[in-house]
Amino acid sequence: MSRGNGLAIAALVLGVLAVVLFWTVFGGFLLGLLALVFGIIGARKARGGRAPHGTMSIVGAVLGALAMIATAVIIAVGASILNSDEFKDFDDCVQQAETQSERDACAEDFNRDVNN
Repeated sequence: MSRGNGLAIAALVLGVLAVVLFWTVFGGFLLGLLALVFGIIGARKARGGRAPHGTMSIVGAVLGALAMIATAVIIAVGASILNSDEFKDFDDCVQQAETQSERDACAEDFNRDVNN
């Protein structure tokens, strides 16, 4: 009787979902972490001869780790932009703007500040 490795399948599915949804905290980090954990456990079972699909477990774990790294990079970049002086100036400008044309001018100033 052939035994399956449900952890390997779960790791691969979660790893693929994490890579697809890496731009969200839930998708990238949480699913990536689950893929990594399930992948490691599945690979250890396969290496011990208690389950098949060791390669599938490793692929799921690697995809999960890559998604977690990509999510961390996106969070770091987003936090850096939100904490920048240019963004604070833009936010102040938009808060004080009363018309759409004033908000558009704020956006143009922000783009000019960021690109210089």
